[in-house]
Amino acid sequence: MKVPERGIMVLIFSCLGDRPLSPNKTGKQNDFSTQKANNMFENNIKDYLRKTGFTTFSPKAVMFDMDGVIYNSMPNHASSWHKAMKSVGIDMPPEDAYKYEGMRGVETIQLLFRQQKGKELTDQQAAEYYKLKSDAFNSCPPAAKMEGIEDLMKKIKRSGLKIIVVTGSAQHTLLDKFEQELPGLVHKDLIVSALDVTHGKPAPEPYLKGLAKAGVQPWEAIVVENAPLGVRAGVAAKVFTVAANTGPLPDSSLLQEGADLIFSSINDFMLHWEEFAKEFGR
Repeated sequence: MKVPERGIMVLIFSCLGDRPLSPNKTGKQNDFSTQKANNMFENNIKDYLRKTGFTTFSPKAVMFDMDGVIYNSMPNHASSWHKAMKSVGIDMPPEDAYKYEGMRGVETIQLLFRQQKGKELTDQQAAEYYKLKSDAFNSCPPAAKMEGIEDLMKKIKRSGLKIIVVTGSAQHTLLDKFEQELPGLVHKDLIVSALDVTHGKPAPEPYLKGLAKAGVQPWEAIVVENAPLGVRAGVAAKVFTVAANTGPLPDSSLLQEGADLIFSSINDFMLHWEEFAKEFGR
């Protein structure tokens, strides 16, 4: 578990050496780890309140990004973006998919054409190019769920919080999987996709829409993201933003965007949910 404090990355170390804090092989944290985790969670919540000017942090909902958070779909997206853009003369290395992750597809294409060809595309033109990417993505093997995501969502539900999905994707093949693969955890009426917003991430609009769907205020929610642009969007919406660094980018790319808390994986967050939830009375 990696925790930023006042803009500086702080690692919590276990008493066993220089490894970041994590549960032991039995799945239980030792007393040292639990106490240190609780102290750091308390400090980071205080920093969030100081940063936003809010006087309370009382979550009633958790808003999840989809790609790289719920599903391990980013490798498929990376290869699909590279293949589709190469076919129209745009250079987009697979790793750049993580840099632009969270943006609406049409906005990513408009940006790339502007940068590399000096050409402004209409939304309709960009959508035609985006179909190339969608076709490539749909030919990829199905993406598996991220390790720990289902257990994390079950813990969140048991804590009495709503679950909302806020994604920059418009891939129906993924969106349609929720009710089948996460039954009782994700509902269609609590999903915000690229089709629901005018300005995608890093603008705060997607998460503001998520707040509205959940019927909560910013201090009553948590964002879970894995990408810098997604973190920026959550922070801009003034929501406590947890980053799970499931991709190849350095932690600094998430810290620089204002992440309030960083974990090395979704599973790591799941293992520490109880300690975190205790800090806001759940």
